[in-house]
Amino acid sequence: MMILVYGLVLTGAFFMLVAAIGLVRMPDLLMRMHAATKAGTLGAGLLLLAVAVAYGDGVTVRALAAIAFLFLTAPVAAHMIGRAAYYAGGVQCWDGTLLDELAEARQADADARAASSPS
Repeated sequence: MMILVYGLVLTGAFFMLVAAIGLVRMPDLLMRMHAATKAGTLGAGLLLLAVAVAYGDGVTVRALAAIAFLFLTAPVAAHMIGRAAYYAGGVQCWDGTLLDELAEARQADADARAASSPS
C-alpha cells in the first residue's frame, strides 16, 4: 500500500515540477497559464490522491471532494483569467504563434460596439 502512496507522491511531485518549469520556460502569459493549470492540477490531484490512500476512510472523502473541486475550478478559472487578460490588451502573443482565434472575435466585438454607439 505504501508503495502506491510513494508512487503517487513522486508522480504528483514530477507534474508539479513540470508546471514550475513551464512557468519559467514558456514564452508568453497564455502558455504559462496553460502549463501551470494542466500540470499543476494533475500534480495536486495526485498528491491529494496519495493522501487519500495513505490516511484511509476519514480523509478519503474529503480528499476526493478536493480533487473534484480542483479539477472543476482550476481550468475554468485559468481560462477566464487568460481571456480577460487578452481582451484587456495585456497579453502579447509569442512571435511563433501561428493562429490567434480570439483576434477575430475581439475585432468583431469592437466593430459591433462601434456600430451600436450613437454617432
